[in-house]
Amino acid sequence: MQRRLAALAVVVVAIALAWFAIASVRDGSKKPAPKIVGPPKPFHVVFPEGFTRRQMAARIEAVAKIAKRERNVQPALSRSQYLDATASSLLPGRFAGDRKPRQLEGFLFPATYEFTKQTTSRQLIAAQLKAFRKNWGQVNLRYARSRHLTPYDVLIIASMVEKEARAPDERALVSAVIYNRLHARMRLEIDATIRYALHVPGTESLHESQLQNMTPYNTRKHFGLPPTPIANPGLASIQAAAHPASVDYLYCVRRPDKVHHFFTASLQEFNNYLHAHGYG
Repeated sequence: MQRRLAALAVVVVAIALAWFAIASVRDGSKKPAPKIVGPPKPFHVVFPEGFTRRQMAARIEAVAKIAKRERNVQPALSRSQYLDATASSLLPGRFAGDRKPRQLEGFLFPATYEFTKQTTSRQLIAAQLKAFRKNWGQVNLRYARSRHLTPYDVLIIASMVEKEARAPDERALVSAVIYNRLHARMRLEIDATIRYALHVPGTESLHESQLQNMTPYNTRKHFGLPPTPIANPGLASIQAAAHPASVDYLYCVRRPDKVHHFFTASLQEFNNYLHAHGYG
């Protein structure tokens, strides 16, 4: 009798355990699957074509403030570190041959870049230089070399084209004016170079004292190209600087629409246009 009772107890316990196991499985199936947490969404910083390194540094500061305000994240990027790191560095790609540190103006390729909280200024700069090398590799410098211009000269011209030409179809024409004036040993007289040196925005008029300033960037006073690029050009302006239009223009001035230029090879026509439109 005791053996039967013991056997029955064992059976009851086994059945109870089985039901407990089934109930546990059923309860577990109702629980939601654990969420997979991915990496934080990256931030973006947009550098337009023609931005200077100072403007890029200011944009970094602005984006960092947005990240702090909207996501409570303080990025490692900083305005001061970006300026310090771009003030003097060995040049990328084909430009590195002289091993001479230079300011990185002109080499900081304008584009949209992703960054995270941990991204440093040097890492962002490295990404810009990589983009520059990739785009510069598409440029054929054969014609520029035939005109005795170095790759660095072409980059300087590209930066001036970027700042002067607002209509895309005028880039090669502005480039041609620069080439032709260099060949004719004329001063370039591009005011964007003065603005760059004296930090005068395009929205402000240049004063006579600024036009007379003897900065090396004053192409009204000095012959030849300015010492460095005056902005960071995009690929279209770089291509235009390497392949100017086949025209004989020596003069250009912005039309009243503030977008297009009047071009001519004649000083008389140029002066007539200036007089007719109230310039100078």
